[in-house]
Amino acid sequence: MLEDRTAPAPPLPQQTGWPAGYPEGYAVVDVETTGLARDDRIVSAAVYRLDARGEVEDHWYSPVNPERDPGPVWIHGLTREVLAGAPLFPEVADAFAERLEGRVLVAHNAVFDWSMIAREYARAERTAPVRQRLCTIALSKELGLPLPNHKLETLAAHYGVVQRQAHHALDDARVLAEAFRPSLHLAAGAGLRLPLLACQPLTEWSDTPRPFARQRGNPSGYGGYRQNSWRPARRRPACPYPNPGRYEPGGRLVQGMRVAFSGDTGVDRELLEDRAFDAGLHIATSVSRLTSLLVTNDPDSGTSKNVKARSFNTPVVDEAAFMQLLQDVAPALSSE
Repeated sequence: MLEDRTAPAPPLPQQTGWPAGYPEGYAVVDVETTGLARDDRIVSAAVYRLDARGEVEDHWYSPVNPERDPGPVWIHGLTREVLAGAPLFPEVADAFAERLEGRVLVAHNAVFDWSMIAREYARAERTAPVRQRLCTIALSKELGLPLPNHKLETLAAHYGVVQRQAHHALDDARVLAEAFRPSLHLAAGAGLRLPLLACQPLTEWSDTPRPFARQRGNPSGYGGYRQNSWRPARRRPACPYPNPGRYEPGGRLVQGMRVAFSGDTGVDRELLEDRAFDAGLHIATSVSRLTSLLVTNDPDSGTSKNVKARSFNTPVVDEAAFMQLLQDVAPALSSE
């Protein structure tokens, strides 16, 4: 484990009336990866454990051998040679889980870090002990912080936190922990509801490696690193069936219904969407008045799709119910 020699931030004044519903502890996490795609791997991970009021309890760090090309070395600095002797993810899974157990996972763009972590635990045939996550980007927006953008370095500068080694997992986790603490206190002082989201471990998933275009000056073939997102958009053929309208609770799905998904799913989202499409459903990327059904395991969260579904009175079911409905989809309504 690498030691963090940076001095801790001065303690914040004690507050009275701390919100009773706030979590009892946090795990501030950063992972560096071989890329941003679904099949990419973690090359290093760090955790700062914080108590209920954001005070640092301890920290942990480990490089991880990704068992493949390390990807954007020019970003994370971890070469194939450096990682050759690093432990495999299953060898650090217990130590990592110990730091996550019973805490809210906090990360900057938390959906990415959680997705990478969940997939690594799935590969190791394990489950990460995380039930909720908090994204510091979402929290900054809730607080209305006057930030020109939502980069980690911008949030750090707002609170006067000095970055010493950007894109090193341990230093990024330290920076985020120090920036999260005052944000947490601002939220508590205002009685703000924290933007917590449920974390759904992966129970079924598939790695589908995608080629990366080689670019001049980038012989490793990771030229797409900055352009590719976590889950790149896929071009499916248009649904051939007309939209029959909304799903009627207790009834059957009908081919042509517009189905949207929100939040984490136990079956990898891409697989779930493929099954819905193969059953004759239209995969909607957003929620509108035309949406037949929203599938989510966290209907009370404040995601834009959930908010719109509530405003439109769109029917909502969880993943398990949707999987049952997929087994008996009614044929498209006749136009005659």
